Amino acid sequence: MNLINRLTSLAQPTIRSLEFVSPVIDLGLRLWVANVFWKSGLTKIQSLDSTIMLFQYEYQVPLLSPTVAAYFSTFTELAFPVLLVLGLGSRISAAVLFVFNFIAVISYPDLAPAGVEQHKIWGLMLLVTLLHGPGKISIDHYIRQRWMGRV
Repeated sequence: MNLINRLTSLAQPTIRSLEFVSPVIDLGLRLWVANVFWKSGLTKIQSLDSTIMLFQYEYQVPLLSPTVAAYFSTFTELAFPVLLVLGLGSRISAAVLFVFNFIAVISYPDLAPAGVEQHKIWGLMLLVTLLHGPGKISIDHYIRQRWMGRV
């Protein structure tokens, strides 16, 4: 047995373990980032008047009135995390939240450096789902497997 075959046979258990845990990690990433946006949405919906005031005086969302931006952001933070957790329309949900996250950073000029770093991490987590897909623990995977004949 040559060196390459030996290394390959030694690596196989590790590769199988990583393939086994990968769907759980994919789900964990989706749950983590969805929770962040969900909690923010719950805060906004508790007092829409305060949320609208924040969009009037603190956040500077381009192209939208403060009222429209407040309602739009609340809806986005409550609807798309649910889809992300379910793994339904996951890539679209990740893309929407990624753009939303980017707009949040540029529209709040007083965001502290630590806040910017958090937004970067959330953006990277969303990019994993956007580029890699939601993984096997998702409705998208089930639909793809069941009706499109793909795994």
